[in-house]
Amino acid sequence: MTTAQPRTDLDVQPTPLALLLLGREADPASERGVDCPGDLPSPSDPDLVARARAAKEKLGDKVFVLGHHYQRDEVIQFADVTGDSFKLARDAAARPEAEYIVFCGVHFMAESADILTSDEQKVVLPDLAAGCSMADMATAEQVAECWDVLSEAGVADQVVPVAYMNSSADIKAFTGKHGGTICTSSNAKRALEWAFEQGQDPATTKILFLPDQHLGRNTAVRDLGMSLEDCVVYNPHKPNGGLTAEQLRDARMILWRGHCSVHGRFSLESVEDVRARVPGVNVLVHPECKHEVVAAADLVGSTEYIIKTLEAAPRGSKWAIGTELNLVRRLANRFAEEDKEIVFLDRTVCFCSTMNRIDLPHLVWTLESLAEGTLVNRIEVDKETEDFAKLALERMLALP
Repeated sequence: MTTAQPRTDLDVQPTPLALLLLGREADPASERGVDCPGDLPSPSDPDLVARARAAKEKLGDKVFVLGHHYQRDEVIQFADVTGDSFKLARDAAARPEAEYIVFCGVHFMAESADILTSDEQKVVLPDLAAGCSMADMATAEQVAECWDVLSEAGVADQVVPVAYMNSSADIKAFTGKHGGTICTSSNAKRALEWAFEQGQDPATTKILFLPDQHLGRNTAVRDLGMSLEDCVVYNPHKPNGGLTAEQLRDARMILWRGHCSVHGRFSLESVEDVRARVPGVNVLVHPECKHEVVAAADLVGSTEYIIKTLEAAPRGSKWAIGTELNLVRRLANRFAEEDKEIVFLDRTVCFCSTMNRIDLPHLVWTLESLAEGTLVNRIEVDKETEDFAKLALERMLALP
C-alpha cells in the first residue's frame, strides 16, 4: 500500500505582499504591537518543538491550548482542542480547572474566551498583534455614531442589532445593550429570524448587521428569501453612512461595510476558473464570501460545515474550497488517502495574515513564560463590557 504524501502545493503562488504579511519581511511603518517583553526564540531553533512540549508538560492541567482551524500546522499540533472561534471559547469555559487559556487565534476570539470563562482563569494571546481586519472595521465610536444616524432617521426603535462572532468585545457589548444578539456563520439564519421577531411588527423591523456585510447579505437573501434591494450598506467613513433617511426607512437589512480580507478575495472568476481546470469539481465556500461567489458555488457553509462535508464526501470526489489556505491544505493532506481531490479555490495565496502571527516561536515563548510563573499577553475585558457582551452571547445560546 502506498502512503499518501502530504500536500504542499495546491497550485498557489505566494506574492511579495503575502510574504510580508506572513512575517517573512517587515514594514516598520505599518506594523504595530509586534514587540513583546523578553526575547522570542529564533524560528530556526531546531529544539522549538521539544521546548514547547517540555513547557506544556511542566504546566500540566494548568494550561489549556486552543487552536483555531486557520492556524499553522506547527501550532495546531500543540492544541488540546481545535475548532472555530465560538466552539473554542465554550471549550475553554468547560475547563474551569485550567488556570491559563492559551488561545492560538486572534484578539476577538481571546476576548470571547475571557467573557465566557471564570474570573480565576487567565486568557493569553501569544502575539498581541494577532488581530482581525474584519473586527477592526467596526469600532465602538463608529457604531454609536451609526445609531445616532438611525435615530435621526426615525428608525432606531425599529432596529435590532445582530453582531457576528467575529467582532470586538465592545461591539458585542453594544449589541447586548441595544437588545440584540450574536451569531456565528452556522446559526446566522436563526439569529436573523429571532431578531425580526423582536419588533412589534416583523414587517417593519430592521436589522443592523455588523461587521461582515457578506454574511448578512448572504443569509438574508439565500436563507430568508429577501431581495438584494432589501439590503443597504452603511459606510462608517461617509456622512450618515452614505445613506439617505429614505433608504434607511425602506431597508430591512442595514449591513455594515466590513468584510473578511481572506474570503473577500474570492471572485466569480475564481469559481469559473476552477470549474474549467478541474472537471466535475464541487465548489464549497464560506458564507463570508461575496454574494456572487456564494451564488455560483455548489455548497455554502461554516468552517465546521466544510469539514463535515468533506468527511462525508465519497472517495474520488473533487472539491474546490473557498476558505483560509492553512485549513484547505490540512484537509487536502487528511483526505489524500481517500482519493478526495481538494484544491484551493483561488490561484493566489490566501492565508489569514493575522492568524499566521501565532507561530511556534511565540507559542514557545508564551508556554515557557507561564511555566516560569510569568503571566504574559493577558487578554482581559472590563466588567461592564463583559456583562453586556455576555448578555448578547446568552441570547444566542438561548436560540433553539
